[in-house]
Amino acid sequence: MKKHVIIAMMLFTCIMFSQTKKNGTVYNEHPAINAVESMTQAFYAGDADKVASYLTDDFKSYQGTSLNKDDKGRDKEWFLGGVKWIKENWSYVSYTRTSGAYPDAIEYKGDSGIWVQTWDQLKAMDNATGVMLDMPQHRLYKMTSDNKIQTMIIYDNDLPWAERSRSFAPRTNGTIYVNHEYINTVRKMMGALANGDADKAFSYFTDNAVFTNLDMADGESHTVAEEKEGFLGMLKDWTIESIDVRGYPDYLEYELGNSKAVQSWWTARMTRKSDGKKVKLPLMMIHDFNDDGKITREAGYYTAQALAAK
Repeated sequence: MKKHVIIAMMLFTCIMFSQTKKNGTVYNEHPAINAVESMTQAFYAGDADKVASYLTDDFKSYQGTSLNKDDKGRDKEWFLGGVKWIKENWSYVSYTRTSGAYPDAIEYKGDSGIWVQTWDQLKAMDNATGVMLDMPQHRLYKMTSDNKIQTMIIYDNDLPWAERSRSFAPRTNGTIYVNHEYINTVRKMMGALANGDADKAFSYFTDNAVFTNLDMADGESHTVAEEKEGFLGMLKDWTIESIDVRGYPDYLEYELGNSKAVQSWWTARMTRKSDGKKVKLPLMMIHDFNDDGKITREAGYYTAQALAAK
């Protein structure tokens, strides 16, 4: 049996190796890479003449994520027009290699020629809309024997471009309420906190609600139990004199994502029990609601550092 297993393994190894075939060479340094990177830097610097010097006359550019089966690509003239457009419409432009990545030049056997592939990070701000671009781009370049670019295929994220297009036309995104049952819920919850009634206050939240504030690290959050425990611990050292609303809360019922949120502004007036020190703590709160009228998330834009002051 052992002999049969060894023979089977040997046959499997032979089959695996017989299925591999070298088809060229990969370079991490090559004149074609230099040409691609020089062209790209010239493109974002607004130097159309220099860009043109790196392109063949039959150059074509393609969007790799396009779903158009009849896509014929964009020609050299269109691409050079993009140099001027970028210069006139973008600010704070940078195009750098993605951290930890480097381009490859792949020289295929036969007539396939050399392809350069790059991984880069594009950053810019659109002058008209203020939309910020900060996204990775992967590009493939088919090169000629004299290191001219014949074909370019771009793979990037369509969402920033779509956001830019949408930003030229005003549109609504739901309704703002100055009076609403969810606003009442937030006021009752804050009123319970002002009176030290933790059970009542946290009854307005779902069991799996999450809490964040400015003192927490990015990605950190509290559970209902943790937030309640922290509040009760604070009451051992502080007396809440009042929590007063500033201005008025807004309830925002969004169309996008069908989300529901109350945002409100408060001043918590507190006295330290040990020495009578009085503190006014400004609070900005955002509470997300589910369809049942329960609070699923509290984002507190405040810092409790004022309570640590001597």
